[in-house]
Amino acid sequence: MPNTPDLYALDLTATSFVKACGGPCSEGCVTLARIGEDAWALGDSKRPDVQPLRFSTEELSVAGIDPTRFGLPI
Repeated sequence: MPNTPDLYALDLTATSFVKACGGPCSEGCVTLARIGEDAWALGDSKRPDVQPLRFSTEELSVAGIDPTRFGLPI
């Protein structure tokens, strides 16, 4: 993929993650944030100390993760 940015070089300092839960999030939830035009960060609210994984929009789609379920536009 030419001109693909290094997703792990993007700064997440001011990034707001959104939880996707079907019910109460007492057990913890997957979190997602848009970190660029074609870049996403996927985290775990139960393990906030762990670095979020990063994906392109295409990779997120192939993994079956839909940002709209998090209330985020594609």
